[in-house]
Formats: sequence, C-alpha cells, structure tokens
Amino acid sequence: MTTDEFRDDLTALLPRLWRYAMVKCRNPDKANDLVQATCERALSRSHQFQAGTRLDAWTITIMQSIWKNDLRRDSIRRGAGFVDAEDAGLVDTDESAEGKIFLSQVLQAVDKLPEAQKDAVYLVYVQGLSYEEAAATLDIPAGTLTSRLVRGRSKIAEMINDPSERERSIERT
Repeated sequence: MTTDEFRDDLTALLPRLWRYAMVKCRNPDKANDLVQATCERALSRSHQFQAGTRLDAWTITIMQSIWKNDLRRDSIRRGAGFVDAEDAGLVDTDESAEGKIFLSQVLQAVDKLPEAQKDAVYLVYVQGLSYEEAAATLDIPAGTLTSRLVRGRSKIAEMINDPSERERSIERT
C-alpha cells in the first residue's frame, strides 16, 4: 500500500474513529484530540501496518492504546453526561421517531455498562469488528470478549425492559 493510499484509507475512517472517540470521551473536543493523536500515530507508524489486516481494527487498537495511556498518565476524567445518538453520528436522521427513541434507550443502556462491556459491545456491534479482531484490539482472550458481550447484552435488555428505566429514558429524550 502506498503512502497516498494509506492516507486516503485513513481519511475514509475518520467518521468511524470519531464516533468511537465520542463513546470513549463523551466530549467532542476530547474526541477530536483523540482522533488527531490516533491519526498522527497511525501515519507515523504506517510502515508497521500489515497488508491483509483491517485498517479500522488497527487504528482502533492505536486509539485504545492512546486512551489507556492518557487515562493512566493524566487521570483524565470522562466527559459529563450522555452523548445524544445524533450528535455521535450513530443515527440516521430520516429514521422514525420510535426508532430514534429506541436507539437512544439502547445507547443510554450501553453508556451505563461497565467500561469493559461497553468497549466490547461498541467494537463488535457498532464498529463491526469480528470477535477475534475486537479481542485483539482490547488485548483480551476471545472467550473474555464473548463473556463481556453476553453480560452486556443481558444488562442492556434488562435496562430496556425495566419499566422504571424506560420512563427515565423517555424523560431524557
């Protein structure tokens, strides 16, 4: 892959990288900084990218590493509050009102998951990584990823099906 092709492919990933950064940071400014740092590192290490692997998985692994390092080094606090589905670029603005409400409820439930489960759910179900790719990105065994996904799905279903939780979600939308 030439340098120009690598840059073009990386540029095409920017919306997906930004969405993942928003999930991690919950703050547009911090998300922008995280994406920029990820792209800078990816470009400086483009010679390490192996043909035949997924560039999105490779760059998300870089982003995950930067995020963890920043948390350790600077004790960065997460942004306040929930990111609206439309603001995060996760919803089609032509979708029905009921669909938007349901998606908002699902995203709010995902937001309440423990960080490990949230990462697993997002990488597999939003970013579309395979179990193996997501496990490698998170540097965990595939079985651990599967466990996190099962527990995460179960908790999401409980939160969405709990009438008191559903009422609180509707009030926030």
